[in-house]
Amino acid sequence: MRGPVLLAAVVAASSALCAAAALAEEWSCANSGGAAASPAFAALARQPGRPQIDGLDIVYLSPLGDPGHANAWQNIIVHQTEGPPGSARREASDQFAHPTKRGVTIWVETDGIVYWSVAENLIPTHGEGGDRNDNKYIDNTKTFHQVVKTNSIGVEFIGNYPDVAKPATSEQVRAWLLLAPFLQERYGIPPDRIYAHNWIDFKDQRYCEGCELATLARKQAYCPSKLR
Repeated sequence: MRGPVLLAAVVAASSALCAAAALAEEWSCANSGGAAASPAFAALARQPGRPQIDGLDIVYLSPLGDPGHANAWQNIIVHQTEGPPGSARREASDQFAHPTKRGVTIWVETDGIVYWSVAENLIPTHGEGGDRNDNKYIDNTKTFHQVVKTNSIGVEFIGNYPDVAKPATSEQVRAWLLLAPFLQERYGIPPDRIYAHNWIDFKDQRYCEGCELATLARKQAYCPSKLR
């Protein structure tokens, strides 16, 4: 029994650290002192078509349009799916074929390749309606039944199967820290509106879904140019 007990302890410690980081790092762009967008990056983030970010490989199954015509995304929700490595493209393709089914807009493979599955004006079904209300990770008075699929763009990280406590790969982390500012700039989303799925919904107790990734994105303190 020592192995499972040790694993549970590690997962609990990791969750506690992520919770502490999340609580400590809620801020607004007005007082964050975070990095500002360069004019070139801001222009790139608003491009239609299939814009590519230096160092990041994005496969667009659906090209981008005018961000002004996108759904009014106000939040980013970080998910981790209990799916095997190598399944991101399949999942993204299935989402493309059935845009509003349970899933997300963006899928990230273990090698860091990003798949943009559906048009940015469509709303996949993800999240449980922001039903966490215990303030375990963040102040849920700001999220309870407020951070939901209709205002939150979802990003799903593939690969934590069969061990759900397996962290994201280094390639996924690197891709995420490039992708997150792009999404923030394109839709005007401040760092304190990046949420782990576990922060806003009651999820699998064996691990903290999305917590490490959301914490890392918040730590970047990237503030969109329109909010500075």
